[in-house]
Amino acid sequence: MTSFPRELSQRAAQAARVFIPTVALLALAACSAEPPPPLPAIAVDPARVAVAGVSSGAIMATQAHFAWSDRLRGAAMVAGTPYGCAGGSLETALGPCMQARPYLPDPDRLAGAVRARAEAGVLAPLAGLRGDTVYVLHGRDDATVAPALAGSVAGVYEALSGEVGGIRIVADTTRGFPHLLPTLDRGVDCAVGGEPWLGNCGFDAAGEIMAHLFGEPPTPARPAADGELRRFDQAPFAPAGVDPMLAGVGYLYLPKACAAGETCGVMVAFHGCQQNADKIGEVFVRDAGFNRWADVHRVAVLYPQVRSSYLPLNPKACWDWWGYTGENYDTRDGAQLRWLGAALTALGAPMP
Repeated sequence: MTSFPRELSQRAAQAARVFIPTVALLALAACSAEPPPPLPAIAVDPARVAVAGVSSGAIMATQAHFAWSDRLRGAAMVAGTPYGCAGGSLETALGPCMQARPYLPDPDRLAGAVRARAEAGVLAPLAGLRGDTVYVLHGRDDATVAPALAGSVAGVYEALSGEVGGIRIVADTTRGFPHLLPTLDRGVDCAVGGEPWLGNCGFDAAGEIMAHLFGEPPTPARPAADGELRRFDQAPFAPAGVDPMLAGVGYLYLPKACAAGETCGVMVAFHGCQQNADKIGEVFVRDAGFNRWADVHRVAVLYPQVRSSYLPLNPKACWDWWGYTGENYDTRDGAQLRWLGAALTALGAPMP
């Protein structure tokens, strides 16, 4: 069960009294709106499917990677924390898992949990990690998630690498940027940071991520993407009787080659807290930099979206890395991971 500090629970109850009537009115208004179109099926190369994310999205990426490593080629994590760190406790998530205080999470212990869960069948067999690429990017000026945690993120994979036959692990931790996704020229002042958590840092993190996950690009990316960004209905992929706490609309970027029926890879890009479309509009899905590199690599980019809530407590629309959707949140039985498996299968990248 998720553990919430008492003061957070009290604030949540107070907020709910104001928030819930407003949500009810918005829901009634939405009933008359036309639903978004379905997620299209495309021709997918199953050997070119990967995940990436920022902040809570980085944690979701590592959760997805361990859950489906037998079907994914790798994962990229920006400003994340190690797999299983929170252990179902929001207090632990906000303490050692983000601040590395009063202790730094032990990657060997967390790797042991991965082994046990893989043996139980709620994560992919460890052999699925063999040959995968893991890229860990963390700015040394991050005051939200302690930079020291990058070592724990990579350390979980390092503890497993020898026994699975090798994982390519790249830790990129010397660059000077705060808690955000660096870009070449989009977003806020890189030295200042803040909303929308994209920073004009002169560093194309999206290009670096996709090069690690899909190989060196055959050509440079164009200044702007020339494919199509589509909205899609996220509701059909929810597990029966379970609410994964996702928004009604997600996004899919399709390069022209993918839309024309050519075989393409897929990358799932998980936004960070307060980086969802309901909060910042389409800034992340358009300006993070993935789309123009997707054209070069011939990779469709899936941008799933979380919704904010007060009951359960997730006002910043973070991906579930402490258990607000249920105690199995970071396994194949978790609501959001089950949603992801269904969505990728419908897109054309079947999950087990």
